[in-house]
Formats: sequence, structure tokens, C-alpha cells
Amino acid sequence: MNKLITLMVMLGVAAFVLISSIYTVSEVEQMIITQFGKPVGEPVTTAGLKIKIPFIQQVNPIEKRVLEWDGNPSDMPTKDKLYISVDLFARWRITDPLQYFLRLRDERSAQSRLDDILGSETRNAVAKHELIEIIRTTRDREPLRDTLLTDAERDLNMGSLVPIQKGRKLVEQEIFAAAAEKVEVFGIELLDIRFKRINYNESVRPKIYDRMISERRQIAERFLSEGNGEAARIRGNRVRDLNKIQSEAYRQVEEIRGLADAKATEIYARAYNQNAEAVAFYEFTRTMESYKFIIAENTTLVLSTDSELFKFLKGMNPDIGENQ
Repeated sequence: MNKLITLMVMLGVAAFVLISSIYTVSEVEQMIITQFGKPVGEPVTTAGLKIKIPFIQQVNPIEKRVLEWDGNPSDMPTKDKLYISVDLFARWRITDPLQYFLRLRDERSAQSRLDDILGSETRNAVAKHELIEIIRTTRDREPLRDTLLTDAERDLNMGSLVPIQKGRKLVEQEIFAAAAEKVEVFGIELLDIRFKRINYNESVRPKIYDRMISERRQIAERFLSEGNGEAARIRGNRVRDLNKIQSEAYRQVEEIRGLADAKATEIYARAYNQNAEAVAFYEFTRTMESYKFIIAENTTLVLSTDSELFKFLKGMNPDIGENQ
């Protein structure tokens, strides 16, 4: 019975030792084996079951995948003395796990060191370039011009972009080249770096907005002036066209009236020129009609006895008027 118990204990100890000496390496990991805190042997980079000395050696996993670094927005001055807030991100991976383990140990230390290096190189690059170099993508891109600006406003560079020498991509490459060399000593390969966001600092943002508002206000005032001038021109054209229409209408009315009078005169002439009696009757009727407009209730006429107007009055019989 005692032998059986002893055998089972020995088997249990052997199983525990065997389990302690076996470890697994996944496809996304690489291992550093340490003995009493110091690395021993080469890093284990292939996946599968591996063996180590139990209890003495420890397994330290190190990430093999591409890792992300996302820095906090930081305020920094540009060459033209404008404070901007720069938000940067990068991608990196561990290419020398032994060097990485000796210098940094874990990913938290690596992220802290990347904060220092990438932040410092970003400040250096931003300080060496003007703002337009950092926000413009490439120097070959044709900038969009405000089509609403006049030639005089374009001469003042209103609404236009300043020429650049490099552009944002080359500035990012400068930061990448400088930072990649410094992080290489930690067993890290820097894969890429990009500006995620670039914004004006809170202290200078109102000044920039005021400048933008001033430019837009100048354009708005020019539009208002042009609109007032166009309105005055339209009103002047309206008055001119109205006077033209009225004069044309008056001319047509007078022409029609003249033609009508000529036609009426022609009709009268044909009617009263048929014989001598008709002519005499026409003279008589026209003279009688003129009396209506000449003689009123208190009208006094001074006429000679041989006047054409008086000859019909002279020949009238007063008795006939009284009888009537």
C-alpha cells in the first residue's frame, strides 16, 4: 500500500515537472527565456510546443504583431510663430526581441519611450517649417482659387495659398526618418507615422477666425456695392424704357388721331363738294357749330359788317327766333 502511494506521488511530481517544462508559443508571439532574471539562449520566434528548465527558467512573451502608438495632442510653435495643436499616430513592431527585452522589458515602457522620441522629433520638424508646409499635402497640388475674388483682391493674396517647398508628406517623412533611427536601438522598427489632426491653438484661433471673417466681409461688401450699382442701373433702365414706351404710345396716338382727322376731313369734303348748295350748307353748319364754342351767356362780340362770322347773324330774322 505504501509503495502504491509512493508511486502515485512520484508520478504526480513527474507530471507536474513535465507540465512546468513545456510551454506554448502562438503565431503572434515570440518568447524570451530568462534564468534568474537574465535572458538565456536565443529568442523563440517559431510557433509550437517548446521545452524549458522547470522552476528555474521563466517565459516572457513579446508581441510579434504590428502595434499602434497614438500620441496625445500637443501644442507646439511653427516657424512663423503660430501655435498649433498636433495629434500624431504611428505603427511599429518588435524586430529584435532580445534587445527590446533588455532595454524596455514591456510594451508600457516602449509606449513611454515612443512618446518621448516621436514627440521630440515632431516638435523639431514643426519648428523648422511654416504652418502652410504642414497642412498642405504636396507642393505639386494646384490650389483652389476663389472665383469670386477680383484681380485686385488676388494681387493682395486674399483667398490664395502661399507657395510651399515640401508639403505635409515630406515633413512626415522627416519625422519618420529621424525617429526610426532612434528607436532602432530598442529593437523596434518604426513602420509609419502620420499627422492625425492639426488644429490652431486656442490662443491664436480667434485671431485666425477674425482674419477669415474680415476677408469674407470684404467680399460681402464688394457684392453689396455691386448689387446696389446693379439695382441703380436696373431702375435707370426701367425709367428710360417707361419714358420710351410712353413717347412711342403718344406718337402713335397722335398719328392715329391725325389720320382720323384727315379721313374725316376727306369724308366731309366728298360729302359737301357735290354742288354749290352743299358747299353753302357746309359753311353754314360749321359756322353754327363754331357759335357754340364762341358765344356764351355774357359774351360780347365786336365784328365788322363784312366779317365771314357776322354774315349769317346779319341775315337772321329776329321775329323767327321770338316765334320759336
